[in-house]
Order: sequence, then C-alpha cells, then structure tokens
Amino acid sequence: MAAFLLIFSSAINGAIASEDTLSIDTEAGPVTIQVEFAATPQQRAQGLMFRQSMAPDTGMLFDFGDPTEVSMWMKNTYISLDMIFIKSDGVIRRIEQNTEPHSLATISSNGDVTGVLEVPAGTSRRLGIRPGDRVTHPLFN
Repeated sequence: MAAFLLIFSSAINGAIASEDTLSIDTEAGPVTIQVEFAATPQQRAQGLMFRQSMAPDTGMLFDFGDPTEVSMWMKNTYISLDMIFIKSDGVIRRIEQNTEPHSLATISSNGDVTGVLEVPAGTSRRLGIRPGDRVTHPLFN
C-alpha cells in the first residue's frame, strides 16, 4: 500500500510541467499570481484534484490551445475555487466564484476561451478581478 501511495503521489506531483507568473490588470492596478501551468491533456485532466489547500495568490493556468468552449467540474477537488475563463487576447470572459467542492455540475466558459485560471475561492473578489480585465502571460496574444 505504501508503494502505491508513493507512486500515486509522484504521478500527481509530476503531472504539472512548470510554474510561472502572470499578471492581471484590474481597475485598482496590476495583481500578480504564481501559477502552475497545465498544458497537456494529462495535466489538464489532473488539475487541482486531491489538493487539500492552496496558498493565497497562487493558482493553476489551463492551456486549451485554440479558442474553444470549455466546461469544467469539481470532481475530486477538495477546495472551493474561483474559475477565471480567459479569451485568446487575454481578456477575462467570465468568472465562476466559490465553486462547490466535489460537484459534478459542469461550469461553462459561455463562449470560446484559450485558458482557465483556477485560484482559491474568494481570490477574484479580494483582488478586484472582474470580467473585462486583461491577463498578461505568454499564453495570450
């Protein structure tokens, strides 16, 4: 059993390829978030599942490549999140705040996006992040 847990833990920890920083231009000024970057199908499928906590001002940035309608869920996700859906030009399309842990309900981007930023619940409100704000990161034009 211990060997399984070690292998499983290594698989989860190795699933995220890189860490990076992004900036969001809000009405009150720019805010910076340290992100794990999920670019492969495996990384996107794993996401933040099984995490017990997240530090403030951190998140996970999902790269979906070409703009597409995106739907996500909270299966096996233990912490509530804000999901920030971002268009290819870096403009925030919409924000789903305070998602319900373990929920199988789908959460849609309501239009084409290139990326999704997941941050701890309450982060978007605390930092003043709103739809229409612009995200600066190499993923976006």
